[in-house]
Amino acid sequence: MGVIGVSHVAVGVSDMDRALVFYRDLIGLRVTLDTVEGGSEETMIGSNRRRAVYLRAAEGAHEFFIVLDQQLDREPFGMPPRILQLGTHHFSFWVDDLQFMFDQIVSEGFRVILRPTETDAEAYGEAAGSSRVLTGVVKDQDGNPVQLDQRL
Repeated sequence: MGVIGVSHVAVGVSDMDRALVFYRDLIGLRVTLDTVEGGSEETMIGSNRRRAVYLRAAEGAHEFFIVLDQQLDREPFGMPPRILQLGTHHFSFWVDDLQFMFDQIVSEGFRVILRPTETDAEAYGEAAGSSRVLTGVVKDQDGNPVQLDQRL
């Protein structure tokens, strides 16, 4: 027995509509559920309610998904992570046309951390020198670093 994949990543957002422009319209994830959760002490998130939007790239019992959540009963709090800080500091998506997606993201005013750069695929589990990956990093609407990767 062991890990068979990533289940999901949860991202707190300050403005759901702007977050959906990034994750749904530009990244290309599909909304599978848009709901209000919480409001009871019997839930993991407690008595505060949140709007939770679940997004997927693919269907299947073990396919990863993203949960965007916006607090409804209190103001957002905390700071977005910075690359290489302690703890989780970014996540990444495989994409099929990174340069086109990157150009769209930049044209919508999202900030760039790393412009598309070609790199060896060794860190992606392949033999050194066997293939290349194009990678770029941007900040989402709240400043969270999001990496985009494309196999070349």
